[in-house]
Amino acid sequence: MISLRKLLATASVASCLTLLSLPAMSQDFRLGLITPPSHHWTQAAQSFAETLNQQSEGRHSVSVFPAAQLGNEAQMVQQLQTGALDMAFLTVAEVSNRVPEFGAWYAPYLVDNIDEAAALLKSEAAESMFELLPQQAGLIGIGYGMAGMRQMMARTTLNTPADLSGLKVRITPFDPIRDFYAALNTAPTPLPLPAVYDALANRQIDAIDMDFDSILIFRFYERAENMMISNHMMFPMVGVVSARVWRNLSADDQAMITDLMKAELDQVIETFRLQEAEQEAELRSLNITITEADRDDFADSVAQWEAIWSEKSSSLGKLREAVEQIRQP
Repeated sequence: MISLRKLLATASVASCLTLLSLPAMSQDFRLGLITPPSHHWTQAAQSFAETLNQQSEGRHSVSVFPAAQLGNEAQMVQQLQTGALDMAFLTVAEVSNRVPEFGAWYAPYLVDNIDEAAALLKSEAAESMFELLPQQAGLIGIGYGMAGMRQMMARTTLNTPADLSGLKVRITPFDPIRDFYAALNTAPTPLPLPAVYDALANRQIDAIDMDFDSILIFRFYERAENMMISNHMMFPMVGVVSARVWRNLSADDQAMITDLMKAELDQVIETFRLQEAEQEAELRSLNITITEADRDDFADSVAQWEAIWSEKSSSLGKLREAVEQIRQP
């Protein structure tokens, strides 16, 4: 007669073998972002969803929610922290609200051009900043993307930065950007991207802080016919996964998600890098007035910004050192 102990042991082995034979856990992920379906960030998210489904042989799927369908970025971060949202592509500006070290990315004239911006986002210094995210924000940083360099457009004449004084300037509503425009004696005015065109038309705002890509997509030049090409700030994005979701994934799934998402984010960087000159040329061909400005023209406001943020972000020096290394022949 077989003892009870042997029966239990046999049952335990059979149970383990059954578990080992089961397929890996499948997941239906949700990814949120604020950009519209036509934007490069959203297209990258859709491509990531497709490749993850293919590479996982159908085990994993990703539903992409563009155009702030799940709320604004602050609301999406809250959902990520609780695990109600799995993934997101977030502006680094929103991340800086939780982790002030990331405000260093918005240092005026941290880089001189889009090529330096692209190289900096792929540097070890950039990657090391992800170490701050799990504990301080409940997020896992996967990789960086970006939009183009920031420019200025206004309904009124823009010959020098002094012409911005007193104007209501639409900004992305985050402290590093607000502080820069406050130093220019403007009235920084947060507005969601879809509301900007009508706000210019209705004279609710006088000027905007924007990249070439969005200026062309949304045709802002129809309502603001004066452009100052300043390249005053880069505009990074970060792909993140909820830390609560991440710790329940297998090591293989973590590696697969990292590789596939980072590949898409790298492609976003390259897309903006390659199109910047062409888009500038397209805007120069339009019937708008264009002036140019550089760091010297903004010297006072840059100094005011750095006086504030050098206290808030020790990462500023690290990023500047990385830029100097990039510039070395």
